[in-house]
Formats: sequence, C-alpha cells, structure tokens
Amino acid sequence: MSQVFLPALRLDAQGNRHVDLRAVVALALPLFLNSSLQVVLNLTDTWFVGRISSEAIAAVGACYFLIFVFFLILGGVGMGVQTLVAQAFGAGRSREAAHAAWCGVWGGLMTTPLFVLAAWKGPVLLSWFELKPEVLSLATDYWVPRMLGGSVSAILYSLNSFFNGIGRPRYTFWNMVLVALTNAVLNEVFMFRLGYGIAGAAIASSLALAVGAALALLVFLNHGFQSEFDTRHTWKPDWAGIRRVVVLGVPTGLFPAMDVIGLALFQLMQVRLSPVDGAATQIVMMLTSNSYLPAIGIALAGTTLVGQSIGAGDKAWAMRCAQMITRMAVIYMGVLGVGLALAGAWVVPVFLSSSDPDATAVTTLCLRLLWIAAGYQIFDALNLSSAFCLRGAGDVRFPTVLLLLLSWLVFLPLCHALTFPPGQGWVGFLPQWGLGAVGGWSAALVYTTALGLGLWLRWRSGAWRKIDLFRN
Repeated sequence: MSQVFLPALRLDAQGNRHVDLRAVVALALPLFLNSSLQVVLNLTDTWFVGRISSEAIAAVGACYFLIFVFFLILGGVGMGVQTLVAQAFGAGRSREAAHAAWCGVWGGLMTTPLFVLAAWKGPVLLSWFELKPEVLSLATDYWVPRMLGGSVSAILYSLNSFFNGIGRPRYTFWNMVLVALTNAVLNEVFMFRLGYGIAGAAIASSLALAVGAALALLVFLNHGFQSEFDTRHTWKPDWAGIRRVVVLGVPTGLFPAMDVIGLALFQLMQVRLSPVDGAATQIVMMLTSNSYLPAIGIALAGTTLVGQSIGAGDKAWAMRCAQMITRMAVIYMGVLGVGLALAGAWVVPVFLSSSDPDATAVTTLCLRLLWIAAGYQIFDALNLSSAFCLRGAGDVRFPTVLLLLLSWLVFLPLCHALTFPPGQGWVGFLPQWGLGAVGGWSAALVYTTALGLGLWLRWRSGAWRKIDLFRN
C-alpha cells in the first residue's frame, strides 16, 4: 500500500502546519478553467440560438434546466466517483480508485434506456406547462436530441471525476477544451449549414460530449495511468462497487437536481409570463454562469481536498482546507457578480439580434435582473463551497433534504406569488403580486441566501466527521 499524504500541506520553520495556498490554487485553477469552459459552451449555444430569434432563446430557456434535471438524476452515478476516488487515493489504494471510475462508467451505461424513454416522453412533459405553441414546438425540437446524449454525459463525468479525484484536473480541462471547440464547430454545421435550426444545437452538444467521453477513456487507459492505477485490469463489473457509486452518486446528483428543478420551474414561469421575461431570464442565467460555473471548479477542489484528507485519516485538516475553499469562492463570486451588473449594458446586446422587435425590452429588463443576481452571489458561493466539501466527506443526504424543503416550500411558492399578476398563474391559492421577472429573481435571492447559510452551518457543525463510506 502506498504511503498516505495530506493534500496542500505546508510546514513552516517551526513545524507548524498551514494550508498551502499555492497548492490549492494549483489544484483549483484547472478545475476553475474547466468549469469556465461550461460558460463558453452556454454562451456559445445562446449566441447561436440568438441568431434564430428571441423566441428560440425562450424555448431553450423553457427546457434547459429540465434537461439537466434528468442529466443530474439519471446520470448522478458519475457524481459519486470523485468522492470515492479521492478517499481511496488519499489512503493509498490506487487500484480501488480506478475501479470506482469503472463502476461509474458501467452505471452511466445502465442509464441509456432511461434517457431514451425521457427523450420519447419529453414533448408530453413540456406540454404540461402551457407554453405558447411556437415556443413549445421549438423546445421540443431541442429536447429530444439533447436528451439522447444523457448517458454519454454520465460516462464523461465519471472519467473526469477520476482525474479530479486524484488531483490531476488538467486532463479534465484539456478534454473539455476539445468538447467546447467541437460544440462550436458542430453548432455552425448542424444549425445553419445543414439547416436543423434549434435541433442542431442539441445534436452538436450531444456529439461533442461523445467526443469528450472517447478521449477521456483513451487517456484513462494509457500507459501512464495503467502503470500507476492498473486501469486496464479493474474494469470488470462489480455490483457491490456499482451499488456504492449509485448510493453515493444518486443523492449527490439529486441535490443539484432539486435545485435545477426549482430553477427550471422558475424559468418556465418567466417564459409563461411573456417571451420578453423568458428571454431576459435565459440571458441573465447564461451571464451569471460566468460566476457560478467557475466557482463550481473551486468547490470541486474542495471535494478533492476534503476527500483526500479524510482518506489520509485527518478530518481536522479537511476542515482547514474547506475554509480556504470557501474564502476563495466568496471573493470570486462577490466581485464578479457586481462586475457583470456594471457591464450589462455592453454585454447583453451581444446575445440579441438588432432586428428583433423585442430586443430593447429584453435588454432593459436584463439590466435590472443583473443587479438582483449580483445580490445573491456571496450566498451562492457559500452554497457551492459548503455543498461540495460536504460531498467530499460523503455527507449528501442532509444537504439534499434541506435544498428540497427550501426549494419547494419557500422558493417556488414565493416565485409564483411575486411573478404572476392575478389570474395568470398556474395555481389560484397563492397571492399574486405581478412583479414579473423582477419578482421571480427576488424570490431566487431569498432562497439562495437561506440555502447558503444552511449548508455553511451544516459544514461547521462537523456532523460529517461520523461518516465512513467504505464501511461494509
């Protein structure tokens, strides 16, 4: 067995332990850049779809988060891989780390029939939300090919989680660079050269993920990783290992899925209200992803640091690493949130066609929403950093329950009440104050504040110290 080690450890001249900021940055930077590539993917898709119409942007907004709900719930098996890999690697069990990755791959393959069923039933699901006929038609065109790539996404996430868990996120980064470039090229080809329109954007995304999964598997099996982790001989399906990945990964995926369900319904409310509210909300969502998606990279570093520290048997060190991750996330999201709001007048028009009759109204609304979005960035940073550090410790059930309660009992009712004027909502038993998208985003601010504080307090309580993922 290899010797265990503490990640990001620096000893001063007196032998006192400190968290090495340079080591944390070295781990977090590739993860940060990798998550930033998701921003590029989102903005690229929004720019390409915006060349069609504002209704097309609203259509993507209507199903964008619903699609990721399925990706997170069905493909959540891949999300348990990083924690298991990090703890096994921290304890010096390299073959066990590789086997956990294979278990994630097998679990991803097993989700294929479920994603096919979701693609088939998608039009029925979207029809429940009473969208305008032209928006519903476009949303359906996007839904089906995007959903068919779901299991590929789960496989890619499993392999990338292996690289992240062993502290080598540069492999994930360069893989996602290829995915982003492939997606941009295929968008142009399928949307405009071949004339598939909005469906072409979904086809391009699914094919780009398949290219990324193939490259990740090739790297995983190369000579270097084979020598260190025995990746070519740990592939056999192990139902106990797959079960461990599923038991950890499904709640892990369910946590963001519950958040995404709330955001999906929030966005559908805005699309239902008007194409202007729907398009403005989609654009602001994509712009604020410049803040929260890179911050996910910082938070993922927390999963690795906490997992490796626990694997090495030092939970006090896990707490110290988590404190550093939280500070980094809060500073980044707070500064960028305000910066986006200040730059909104120059950035928003890029995503709208000058010939669109709703362009001015959408731009004006976006500028108001960006300031509300800036307000919750600090608490969203607490949410992300705390949730991912808890994930590294295997504490995934409590955060999921807390998010579920806050999303369904606070956020969605408040969002409905603040968004719709009387007589236009989905239900009649809630008050309706008719503040439109401004009201909906204000509800999001309340929700994110409560969730961020709740998860931060959960981490500080130390309840995660009692969890043992490898106990039979």
